[in-house]
Amino acid sequence: MHQVPLYINGEFTQSQSDKWLDVVNPANQEVLAQVPCATSQEVQAAINSAQEAFQTWKNVPVPERARIMMRYAALLKEHQEEIATIICHELGKTFEDAKGDVWRGIEVVEQAANAPAMMMGETVENVARNIDTYSYIQPLGVCAGITPFNFPAMIPLWMFPMAIVCGNTFVLKPSEQDPLTPMRLVELFEEAGAPKGVLQVVHGGKDQVDQILEAPEIRAVSFVGSCGVGQYIYSKGTENLKRVQACVGAKNHMVIMPDASKEQTINNLVGASVGAAGQRCMGISVAVFVGKSQEWVDDLKAGLEKVRPGIWNDPEAAYGPQTSAAAKARILSLIESGKAQGATCLLDGSDFTVEGYEKGNWVGPTLFTNVTTDMDIYKEEIFGPVLNCVFVDTLEEAIALVNNSPYGNGVSLFTASGAAARKFQQEIQVGQVGINIPIPVPLPFFSFTGWKNSFYGDVHTYGKQGVRFYTETKTITSRWFADEAVTGPNMSINLR
Repeated sequence: MHQVPLYINGEFTQSQSDKWLDVVNPANQEVLAQVPCATSQEVQAAINSAQEAFQTWKNVPVPERARIMMRYAALLKEHQEEIATIICHELGKTFEDAKGDVWRGIEVVEQAANAPAMMMGETVENVARNIDTYSYIQPLGVCAGITPFNFPAMIPLWMFPMAIVCGNTFVLKPSEQDPLTPMRLVELFEEAGAPKGVLQVVHGGKDQVDQILEAPEIRAVSFVGSCGVGQYIYSKGTENLKRVQACVGAKNHMVIMPDASKEQTINNLVGASVGAAGQRCMGISVAVFVGKSQEWVDDLKAGLEKVRPGIWNDPEAAYGPQTSAAAKARILSLIESGKAQGATCLLDGSDFTVEGYEKGNWVGPTLFTNVTTDMDIYKEEIFGPVLNCVFVDTLEEAIALVNNSPYGNGVSLFTASGAAARKFQQEIQVGQVGINIPIPVPLPFFSFTGWKNSFYGDVHTYGKQGVRFYTETKTITSRWFADEAVTGPNMSINLR
């Protein structure tokens, strides 16, 4: 049985832990590997190594750090299909979806290679007579990242390349459910020329996370995951005087106007609602049909009926299994609650199986209508291939419905009206808005900007805000005296 190593001080090392967890292929329950819950000594060794490496890494010129990212991006592109295949086995994604996971991470690494421009400070000459002020952007120190199961390539690549190119060192705690992918990312990062100690990887669960959150050497923590865990990490991290950015839960709506292109809208809605088995925080789980667009529900049902899950290398499969049996059980429970609470289940994927892979965690596309906002299927993030339909009469009602949601991760509007689109994007209280775009995840020269209960923190992920999160600004005000008469003491705060 393959035992997943730790990565400490530039070495892949065998953990001495007495607690190991199975890494399971969700399509057939095959145990692929075992991952350790690192000992406290191992976690501390990783932190100490990162702290030591920071003393020299922070002084490496920014262009040199950027060149490592250039080489890393090239290696990731070269090995994209290999990494995607690993994702397919340990997470169950279809091959095309897994390649997309890797590619969206590569885009962040490419942006990290722009570090020299992003690390530029500001300057003003003669803020007072013969006095200049300028600023430098400097790294924090040791940073950490805690990543979820659903994007085992993309989300680690959201974090450590940006942190490291800014001059920090990094401790990564990837999901214990699919650690093989991030470990391959680490191997390629080392091959790209990353110095020993700038990146560490430890595995485990709550105990290891707590140690990271309590370690005084760690200055900042990035997290992506569920609301409850995110609240805990944000509270405990800030209690220990760390910067924390926590991207958490969502309940994303697609608002559909009657003037939208029906075929385009239905196709986009099908892909955005059940793609990746519904296991993405920017997926659409609520369709808000405005006015006569509710007549399209039968077409939506027909579109979803054509979709079926399957194994990763089945070219006809639209998506893969749920990540675990527990995740499947939770989804099925919420489907049953929707029926019990009065929603109409037009399409029920509860009993779906794939021939030859009956042990897989399969859930077929599921469609509800007559959903109300007090139902559990509306209130809770299902994180599965379940779409709820809500009907309203006007755009104003749709905007009010979305704004009343406690979440604010993503929302989209499908319309042919520029006026409706402008009104929507101006009044909607959600951080990431798509106009005729179903999943508006921004490219990494922008930042990932969830609002409300979808984000805990002050500064968002990647883009310019990512650089700001991983750095501090030092402002210098200077004057050089010429050979001239010495003035008397200045008793005020004014510069002169």
